[in-house]
Amino acid sequence: MSASNPDPDPDSTPGLEPGGAVPPGDTPPAEGSMSEAGPQHSPPKGWAKGPLLAIVVCVVLVAAFFLVYAILL
Repeated sequence: MSASNPDPDPDSTPGLEPGGAVPPGDTPPAEGSMSEAGPQHSPPKGWAKGPLLAIVVCVVLVAAFFLVYAILL
């Protein structure tokens, strides 16, 4: 992996005076971006087994409750 300098080069940036100063009334150049920053791995996709199992158990319990309630009514 090769890292490049994210800051603009003052020698080749238009609108800068010698020494890197910005003339009055001019907009300074945008700062460099860090394109190689951040996590190097992809985030996990999908649901984890624990939360998915908890949701399924809750749905089954609620459905069973209403089924027993309907039978006893």
